[in-house]
Amino acid sequence: MEKISLISVISQKEKEENRGCVEFQVFSFTNKIRILTSHLELHKKDYLSQRGLRKILGKRQRLLNYLSKKNRVRYKELIGQLNIRDTKNH
Repeated sequence: MEKISLISVISQKEKEENRGCVEFQVFSFTNKIRILTSHLELHKKDYLSQRGLRKILGKRQRLLNYLSKKNRVRYKELIGQLNIRDTKNH
């Protein structure tokens, strides 16, 4: 099993201060998504993990939609930092 490196875009000090901000929540959801994706590559029939992955994907998508409506610049920066593909043409 190959270890997927977690994103360390946000420094440790910022993590402790800004746990409620949208960027940090998207960051943590992205890490969870990458971990679950690597798990599901090995365990294809783990349906509970698949359900959890779909729920986290939905939460992240709602947060990204909120951020794109509120602050377009922060949204574009976050997409670029996390290498998340923008599915909609905004």
